[in-house]
Amino acid sequence: MFALAAPLLAWYDQNARHLPWRSDITPYRVWVSEIMLQQTQVETVIPYFERFMRRFPNLESLAVASQEDVLQTWEGLGYYSRARNLHQCARLLCQAYGCQLPADLDALRALPGIGRYTAGAIASIAFNLPTPALDANIRRVFSRLLELREPLGSAAVEKQLWEAAENSLSRERPGDYNQALMELGALVCKPKAPDCSCCPLRGGCLAYARGSQSELPVRKAKPAVPHYTVTAAVIRENGLVLIAQRPQGGMLGGLWEFPGGKLEDTDPDLPACLRREIREELGVEIRVGEALGMYKHAYTHFRITLHAFACALLPGQSVQEAEGVRWVKPKELTGFAMGKVDRLIAQTLQA
Repeated sequence: MFALAAPLLAWYDQNARHLPWRSDITPYRVWVSEIMLQQTQVETVIPYFERFMRRFPNLESLAVASQEDVLQTWEGLGYYSRARNLHQCARLLCQAYGCQLPADLDALRALPGIGRYTAGAIASIAFNLPTPALDANIRRVFSRLLELREPLGSAAVEKQLWEAAENSLSRERPGDYNQALMELGALVCKPKAPDCSCCPLRGGCLAYARGSQSELPVRKAKPAVPHYTVTAAVIRENGLVLIAQRPQGGMLGGLWEFPGGKLEDTDPDLPACLRREIREELGVEIRVGEALGMYKHAYTHFRITLHAFACALLPGQSVQEAEGVRWVKPKELTGFAMGKVDRLIAQTLQA
C-alpha cells in the first residue's frame, strides 16, 4: 500500500469539519463523543453532545449523577446501554484512576462500553498514542483501497483491515490520521456514489483503478427484520397515571414505560394480551378501555407496532408504589427518562 499519511493529513487540514468535540480536545470529551458516535450519525450526535456537556461538564459531575439523570439527558439518542456504560465507567474511573481516563490502550479496553475501536480512537485522539482505529467509515475506505472482495465482518477481512490501519498509521499525528480516515469516509468515500475526484488517496486506490468502487464494500446479506405487535396500558387512578421502570439489562434498561408487552400467539386479541401482561407484571386485573393510539417504531434489529389503551384497575385491585413502580401526575412524566414511543404516549397525556 502506498504512503497514505501525507496526502490524507494535508486533505484533512483543509477539509476537517468543525465539530464540538474537536474544538476543545480533552480525554473526557473525546470519550463521550466516541461513545455517542457508535452507530449514530454526526449530525444527530451534535446537539446531544452539547446538551450532555452542559449537564455533565467533566468526569466528576457524571460520576456523582444519578442514573435517572444520565438517562434523561441521553433520552432520544437511543442505544441506552451506552449511557449506562458511560455512567458506570465514570464511577469506576473516579474510584480507580482519580477521575481520569488512563493513557493506556489495554486499560481503556478493560473499561465498560469500550471496545477495540473506541479504545484506539481515545488513545490516539486524546493521548496521541500510535494506535489504529477502525470504524464503519474507515472499513469502507480500506475495503476500496485494497479492493477487498470478501464480505465485511469475516475474520479474514477484519485481520486485513486492522493490519492496514496499523501499517499505514501516522506515528507523528495518529489522532488526526484516524480522524482524517473517518472524515474521508463520511465526506468523500461515501457508501453510495463515492466522490473519487476529490479523494486524496485515489492514486493508490485499487478499486478506483479498476472501476469497482461502487461495488464495495461487499456486505453479508441482511436477515429479515422481525416485526412485533406490542400493547401498553395507560392506567389512571385519582388523576394519576401508572408507570414502571424496565429492568437494568437490555436495550431500554432503566427507562420508564407504560406497562404492557408483546402479543403472543396464544392471545386472542390485543385487550387479552394487555390483561395477561399486566397480570404477569403487576399481579392485578384491569379493564381495557378505548384505544389511545397506534405507534410504529423501528429499532436496529426489529420493528414494533405498539397499541396503547386507556385502562383502569378492577374494583378491589390496587398497585402500591415500590421500587420501579410509580403513580405520577401526567405533567410529571417529563421528569422520567423514557423511550421514544412511551414519550409520545406521555406527550398525548400532557396535551
